Amino acid sequence: MTIPANLTRPAPGAEEGADLATPCLILDEDLVTAAFTAFREAFPSVGVHYAVKCNPDPALLRHLRGLGCGFEIASHPEMELLRGVGVDPAEVLYSNPVRPRDHISRCHGAGVWRFCVDSPHELEKLSQAAPGAHVYARLGTGQAASVVPSEGKFGVSKDDVCDLLLGAEELGLKPHGIAFHVGSQMTDPHAWDAPLRDAAEIMERLAEKGVRIAMLDIGGGFPARYDKPVPAIGEFGQHITALLGALPYPVEVVAEPGRALVAEAGVMVCRVLQVVRRGETWWAHTDLGVFNGMMEVLETAGALVYPISGERESGPRRRYNVTGPTCDSQDTFATGVELPEGLAEGDLLFVGSAGAYTTAYSSQFNGFSTPKTVLRRPEERAEEPA
Repeated sequence: MTIPANLTRPAPGAEEGADLATPCLILDEDLVTAAFTAFREAFPSVGVHYAVKCNPDPALLRHLRGLGCGFEIASHPEMELLRGVGVDPAEVLYSNPVRPRDHISRCHGAGVWRFCVDSPHELEKLSQAAPGAHVYARLGTGQAASVVPSEGKFGVSKDDVCDLLLGAEELGLKPHGIAFHVGSQMTDPHAWDAPLRDAAEIMERLAEKGVRIAMLDIGGGFPARYDKPVPAIGEFGQHITALLGALPYPVEVVAEPGRALVAEAGVMVCRVLQVVRRGETWWAHTDLGVFNGMMEVLETAGALVYPISGERESGPRRRYNVTGPTCDSQDTFATGVELPEGLAEGDLLFVGSAGAYTTAYSSQFNGFSTPKTVLRRPEERAEEPA
């Protein structure tokens, strides 16, 4: 885990000697750049469209735009965020297959022209709210063994994908492509095998009907390292690129990475509120919890494990359960974590790989603060003492 230096300094603008405002998320701009560059190198022929839902911080979006990254949205407010940082709506993919009607019309009116669908009802809604739009149909991939499964709610069979794209023209829409998603935090490159074979078959079947698609969206799901190593993004690129070579004809290929670009760039900083021993178990209560940043721990039933360290790492250690500030008994985001034996009120803890799906999920449940985000730039590091 990379911990930004001098995190105990006051936040910019704070009075000298003031405590660091916690909880807060520190995003390292260089690490975002490195992750984006690695993804582009692994997939040189694939368009990168960052999933805004993963972390919608405006400074982060602006930085990604400056790197040449594209974007994928799930709502009209997300599109407005992108417009606010100078993104052209015509370059945006709208991949949420089911949307409020007014979100469709507003996005289409602003210039979004590619919309995902996975039902005849949504196709008809789209024809009314975004006449002439280009559509890509979401293919189901089954219940793949990702850490954060996302299949079941969306996605249809190969037959249904064909029917949707063939039916699009009858409604004045343009059949544009196929999309799928293997599930978030997918650590097996072979998870893309079956959906890519299915996509190739659909392309052939559509071609027999006189329809050739223009785009294949291989989704997101690419993993980040948390408590355990994951395959390098280059392994995914090498494997998936070979599979793309078997498509029946050339198409634009796009991907929608989220956590793979930003998770490891983020460190959540929180402060210990109290340390309590209950029976044989030590508890570290902090101002960060499940409901104001660590929701994915609850969402995955603890399968997603964040690396956690303290500001004083030397000396004797003991194991703690690390829990949040609310009165909810589910508000615990780590168990059995080795931390300093002398952990006490006011100490800082650092939660690594926290750049994805933390602040985006955060709420003020029980009245506790949501984390602020600080994008840490190279010039700020240059000013720090060696």
